[in-house]
Amino acid sequence: MDTTLQAPAEVGRAKRLKAATTETHDRLDKRIMAGEPFASVGNYGRFLAVQYQFHRDIDALYDNRELADLLPDLAERRRFEQIAQDLGDLTLAVPENGEAPRFGPDGADLPTALGWLYVAEGSNLGAAFLFKMARALGLDENRGARHLAGHPDGRAQHWRSFTGALDGVVLDEAEEARVIDGANAAFRRVHALVEQEYS
Repeated sequence: MDTTLQAPAEVGRAKRLKAATTETHDRLDKRIMAGEPFASVGNYGRFLAVQYQFHRDIDALYDNRELADLLPDLAERRRFEQIAQDLGDLTLAVPENGEAPRFGPDGADLPTALGWLYVAEGSNLGAAFLFKMARALGLDENRGARHLAGHPDGRAQHWRSFTGALDGVVLDEAEEARVIDGANAAFRRVHALVEQEYS
């Protein structure tokens, strides 16, 4: 009988990111819900403004060839246009605060960008609950809540596909730290946008 102790399986990057960003993420969730974004269509409009500005920040990442090589289905994960359509459905103005998008077309520090994309994709996984609340306002995948609708393959499978690719990216220790910093920066950015829209 083999009594050799087995080394514990290595925890994937996505799970390490979740652990490293829990505090920032939880603080953001509480702040969003304190704004009661689904109490009325007006409140939901403020939520859409937050989403629009965050996804405007990261939209250029979905055209980044280096990132696309690491995350093969990256382009189809883009939600910026859907959010713009949702705003149009509700005849809401596109937010224009004069601030330049966080990432431009010339590329980005890849580990940092991976952290931001982790936050964007995680929000899509968690949007099932939000989508139900949007439906209670009379909104759905065809009007006003397009960007919250689930992927045809299912949210869980879509998330596993992303995290599988994310976990497979080879990074050194310094780059790993930048992924975590990027994710926390993304959560803080959304928090600042929520404060701006709901204050």
